[in-house]
Amino acid sequence: MITELLPEIDEIKDEKLRQKVIDVWEEAMEFRGWTPEVLKSIPFTLLAENVKVTFIDHVRAVCKICIAVDKVLEEVHGSKRTPVNRDYLIAGALLADVGKLLEYEIVNGKPIKSDYGKKLRHPFSGVGLAFKHGLPPEVMHVIATHSKEGEGEKRSPESIIFHHADFIDFELVK
Repeated sequence: MITELLPEIDEIKDEKLRQKVIDVWEEAMEFRGWTPEVLKSIPFTLLAENVKVTFIDHVRAVCKICIAVDKVLEEVHGSKRTPVNRDYLIAGALLADVGKLLEYEIVNGKPIKSDYGKKLRHPFSGVGLAFKHGLPPEVMHVIATHSKEGEGEKRSPESIIFHHADFIDFELVK
């Protein structure tokens, strides 16, 4: 079900890492009983009005942007640039917002920030889930530093790419 929802998971070459990403998504969906249909219908952010881009579309778009950026940089700069671990980049891109499944809840048919979410934003709960499932610290770094919580931190190459890809989609949509 997760690979149908997020086919970009199959871009992760390391089978163990791929399975851990799936496991995180399964646990996050189970937390509030999220279904693929609901995740395909709720907005990806509650920070703007009338957001038409869904949560799943945002996750997929940002992941695809990350892959495209990495491919272009590799093609143009080759070995002259800082190396990027594409598996970590993809895993981080797919997990950066998974904590929103704990942060949000549906009340009267509308997504709202839950009491849990008012205390812990999605980068924190995302890292917690990733840690629980044994994801590498490099992936947790992408999750932890992708949003305002990462300001002032030294970002890895994977985190830099994801951060900018995420804000491209966010800024254009909001």
